This record gives sequence, structure tokens and C-alpha cells, in this order.
Amino acid sequence: MSSTHPNLSVTESFEESTAVKKIQEPREVEADGGAGSPRSTENPLPRVVLRPNTYSLLDGEWKFSLDQDDRGLREAWYLGYKYPHTANWPGSVEEHMAQNKDELHTPAWQDKVIAWYEREFTRPEKLESGGKRIYQITFGACGYETRVWLNGRLLTDIEGGEVHYGEYNSFSFEINEDHLLPVNWLTVRISHSMDAEVPRGKQESHVYKRGGIWYQTYAGAVRSVWLETVERNRLRSRVGVQGLIEDSLVRFNFTTRIQDPGQYTLRLNIYERDGGDNAVPLATSDYPLKLEAGQKSQYVVIEVPNAELWCPENPHLYRFVAQLIDASGYSAEIEGHFGLRKIEARGRHLYLNNQEIYLDGILYQPGTATYDEMKRHMYAMKELGCNLVRVHIAGIDPRIYNLADEMGLLLWVEVPSPHSSTKRSRENHRLELMRMLALIETNPSVIIWSLYNEDWGAQDIATNPETRAYIMEVFHFMKIRYPQFLVVDNDGWQHISHEGKLKSDMLTAHLYTPELDQWKILLDKLTAGEMEGVAVLPLVIGDQYFYRGQTPVIVSEWGGFGFSDYGGPKSSEERTEQIRAFKKELRKRRIAGDVYTQATNIEEEKNGLIDFHTGELSVPPGLLSTRDFVERNDDQKNG
Repeated sequence: MSSTHPNLSVTESFEESTAVKKIQEPREVEADGGAGSPRSTENPLPRVVLRPNTYSLLDGEWKFSLDQDDRGLREAWYLGYKYPHTANWPGSVEEHMAQNKDELHTPAWQDKVIAWYEREFTRPEKLESGGKRIYQITFGACGYETRVWLNGRLLTDIEGGEVHYGEYNSFSFEINEDHLLPVNWLTVRISHSMDAEVPRGKQESHVYKRGGIWYQTYAGAVRSVWLETVERNRLRSRVGVQGLIEDSLVRFNFTTRIQDPGQYTLRLNIYERDGGDNAVPLATSDYPLKLEAGQKSQYVVIEVPNAELWCPENPHLYRFVAQLIDASGYSAEIEGHFGLRKIEARGRHLYLNNQEIYLDGILYQPGTATYDEMKRHMYAMKELGCNLVRVHIAGIDPRIYNLADEMGLLLWVEVPSPHSSTKRSRENHRLELMRMLALIETNPSVIIWSLYNEDWGAQDIATNPETRAYIMEVFHFMKIRYPQFLVVDNDGWQHISHEGKLKSDMLTAHLYTPELDQWKILLDKLTAGEMEGVAVLPLVIGDQYFYRGQTPVIVSEWGGFGFSDYGGPKSSEERTEQIRAFKKELRKRRIAGDVYTQATNIEEEKNGLIDFHTGELSVPPGLLSTRDFVERNDDQKNG
């Protein structure tokens, strides 16, 4: 193989061709663990947990070509191809097709789209770490199917796959330094289709065509890609956190990745998040570990004396610094934040940190929003009076989870659903759930997970025992493995009852009507325990289920007043008064929370209260908060 790509030339230095940021070099550590690493006020990369290392953004202009005849693999484009177009990374395939539409001469979308991207970068400085460090390439999100070549060599990701599946979460490739050339070329092949068996949320598919509530596909190179240094033996940047608030204990789950077996020490230091760089740890502990080559999870527990709890009114955060130290004293370090909180469903109510809480929620579909637009949306939703945001079956930039932690906004997240119910779709759903859990298990703001929504991807839930068995299995797994979350089996309707017990922590219902009198009737039926004639389909299926107040009731979708064919009010003033009237009726009844539909307008859905681009409100601030203007009666309080 030639040492240089046939279509590349050396035009820039590494520092000029990439955005280089040096955070901190790995270092020897003292026996006491020191005071932790310096912190950056702004995380420039789409990740939750930080690593003190050197990284280089590979965003910007890439060469680009469609491959609708799927010739690229047969013709080995990764060894050399003259790409006719350019595209800016990050950006969706749909955007890149639109930008080059005059030259591509193809319809806006086909049943399947294959796109190739390529860019060059000069070799970074040789690592001087005695073999302790290596290079790694990380994609913030890309897909649905992604293959990556470096200098014509097909890369295998850390999980062992030559093809990465999924489009919402990050994945990485470890790089052999000997494979780096003076000028390197990185080649990426992305394949995406209308396949209804893969997780896609509200993007159109073979089953649900674009229009109404179904959106244009948005796939491909959707988040940043970067080259970074990591240690050969390290902690991966995926951390689980569970707070045991009664005892001021925190249980961490770390993932070790080891190339050199041996004796290691896991050192964990806890700090106030806003403490200075020379702060003294609030808690510190060492955990001796004998580690074999490969990857494994390790749980450890640490006490944080007199810990302050995290809640929307006081989103108190702590910082953790975890170091994996080898026998020579060399340290591999990660850091992040966490909050101690506990969420429970008991009887009719939800309890946060053992205090009853009512969820004033809003449905949020980020669509094609940029990170900055999503930040504006988050602040606007809090300004509306919401203490909860239901991120509707979509993958978002992980920094938004961190922002919610800081703001004190509770999050209800959902697995992007497939659109058909098959054995393959269930396996894809499970894998997508596990990818999401691995990367956002740290954030105290995340309190609820939905496995499915309105039967999307589980259309045969009422008739197929295999579908119900799968959902029940995942529900039980979540309750055992992730007790820090509440779990909803199938949001909106057709919850599963087995032997008369609901396989969901909450009984959720999607209720839509523009008529206040009909609204009152639906709410009365719901709180009286009527399972049929309330939502579009029966609220519970499977074995008989008798509701007597043993489960919190959540109206997890309502509103929709902006639909032109829905009969809703035309002006923002009319909509404001209607929302107030409907919210008042909600709080008169034994209901534990509600989620208004929705935050912003998305394509043909015109229910938004927030401008998609600016974040400005079209209704008064505080409109969705019920705390200040509704008093629940004593019977409800004691219910």
C-alpha cells in the first residue's frame, strides 16, 4: 500500500487543519491523590464524562459523495477515490444532499442512502509516554451503519465491531500509532434506510410516511468527530451513579479497559463541583484491583458525609475524579459530576428525595436543532414553569443532560423506537437502550425511561405474547440493574398487566381533546380507574388490572391546541387561557403529573409554545407551572 493517499497532498500542519485543544497531560500521582485535575467551564465535545487529555476536532469541510449504486465497497473507495463534492461535518446526509442537489441529480431521498466522507490530517506528534498512551478516534454520533478506514485500513471499534450500528450515541476506535503516516486520510461510509426494524423515533419509515407527526429523516454525520489521546489502561468515559441518600452513600459503576494485566488502584475523590482547583476532597477512597486484559465493570461505594441532595429547587452537584493507577504510579483519569437524589413511585404519588413532587412537564422533540438551539429551548421550558422535560424518542447531544443537571430540570428519556414489531426490531431496540444507558447513567436529572411509546414498534403488544414477554423482561432488568430510574413499559396506552400487576412504574395516558367539558369527563374516567374509553386504545392489556390508586397516574400527553384541524384556538391569548383551564382541572384530581404537547413547532406539528430558533416564548412565563395557583384539597393530599 502506498504511504500517501493518491488524491491527497500536504497542505496544512496538524494544528492548522484541526482544532487542537490541550487540556492536560497525564501525570504521575502522589499517594494522597492530589486535588484533582483542572476543570473547564465549557465542555467543547459532545460527551458527559471528561478526560484530561489532548484532543483534535476533525470537524469542518470533508470530501463527500453519494453511492446510490453501492459501488464504493466493491471498488475500494477507501484506497483512493476522487470525491466530487464537499460537505461540512457535523451535518446530516439530508443537508449534504440538499446542498449538492444541482450536481447530484437524485431525488431528495431514496429507500436507502449510502454516503462516503473523507478528510486528511497530518500526523500528530509522536507520543512520548513510554508506551502508556495511544490515539483514539471518537464519533459523537453517526449512522445508522458506519464503517471507518484510516489510511485504507478498516478499523474495528472498541466493542469489537467492523460496522457500528446506531445513530444516537458515541463510539470509538483505538489507533495503532505505527499506522499513522505523515499525511493520513480518514474515510467514512454511512448507510441509512427506511428500514422499519431499526430505532428511528419519529423519522419516517416504510411503515410511517413523512407528514403529520412523522418527520424527515435526519441521519449521518450528525455530531463531532475527534482524535484524542487515551491511556492503554484506563477507565472508560461511561460511569453509573446511584445515590443512597439515607446513608449519604454513592455507588459508582466504572468500566475498566486493560491492555496490560496486573495490579491497579482505583482512586476516587469527591469534591464540591464549584470548588477551586486546589480544593480538598470531601471524600476519598482507594480500591485495589487485580485486572485481566479486556473490559469489565466494577462497582464501588463511597460515603459523602452530610451530603446535600439534588432537586429542581436546589440542583446541588458534586464533582468526582476517578484515577486508575498502575504499579508504576502512572494515572489514567476521568472526571464528571453527579447529584444525590432518589425517585420513587408509591401509591398515587411520586417522591423525589422522599418528598412528594408533581411533574409539570412538556414534550420536547429536538428535531434538527443545533446544540445552541437546544440550550435555548431548555431555558425556555424552565421559564414556562416546567420542572420536567420529556425528550420524545430522540437522541440529543449529551451535553444537554449535563445542562439539565445544572438547571434543575428533570428529564424523561425514551428509546428511539423501531416502527415494526419483529424479533429483529426487538433486538435492535434492546441494543439501542443499552447504548443509551451506558452513556447517560451519570446524570441526576434523568429520572424516567420509556421503553416504547403508543405501541410504535410494538404494534402487536395486545396479541403477541413474545412482544409482551420482551417488554416485561426489559422492565424487570431495568428495575434490578438501574433502580435509580422509574420505567414506563409503553407510554400512553396498552400498558402490560401480568397476574394483575402493572409492568410500569406509572399508569400513563395520552388524552387529547380541545373541549373543556370532554376534558373533565376523560380525567374523571381516568382517576376512577376506567381502562377503556379514555385514551385511543385501552390503557391496560394482558391480565385483568384493577386500579385502586396503587400506581401514580400521569397524563403524559395533552394539549395539541395548535393543530389547524384540531379545533384549537388561533391566537396565543386563547391558547394561554385554554392551557390554564385544562391545567386547573388536572390539579383538581388525583394525578401525579402531566406533560403538555409540545415545546416547539416541528415540521407539520404546530403545537409549540417556544420559537424553534430563538427560544422566545409565545405565551406568558410560568404558564405550565401549577404550584402557585392551584391548591389541592386535603383529601388529595392524604390520598
